[in-house]
This record gives sequence, structure tokens and C-alpha cells, in this order.
Amino acid sequence: MAKRNTYHYYRIYDDREQFNYIRTSLEEQELRKMLKQFEKKNQEYYNTDFLTFLKERGVTAGLIEVTNVYY
Repeated sequence: MAKRNTYHYYRIYDDREQFNYIRTSLEEQELRKMLKQFEKKNQEYYNTDFLTFLKERGVTAGLIEVTNVYY
């Protein structure tokens, strides 16, 4: 039987004050540690750049697009 991946979902804001949800295999403490590493190397923080940073280090992560549905 294949191992089942566990994903965690987080809300994140960047320097443009853009709000996104991300899905990642990292737990919160690990994610915060990676964020600190990213912030040391970057003057500005953008969600898409942070996801690229995570993926370059072998972390499973992606943005989740949330849209409103009206009826």
C-alpha cells in the first residue's frame, strides 16, 4: 500500500499585502523556519517567490486559488 501524504493548509500574506492559501507537506514550525531562511536572503517577500524557494528545497507546496460562488 502506498504511503499517504499529509498536507497542511496555511493563510499567508506577502509584502504586496496579497493574501493566499498554500498547501504544503511542512508542519507549521518547519514552515516558519523556512520562511526565516527565505527572508534573510530576500529584501521583499512575495508568495510565489516563497513557493519557488520551498520547491527548490524539495518541499511539496502549492498555491490554492479560492473563488467566490454566487447563486
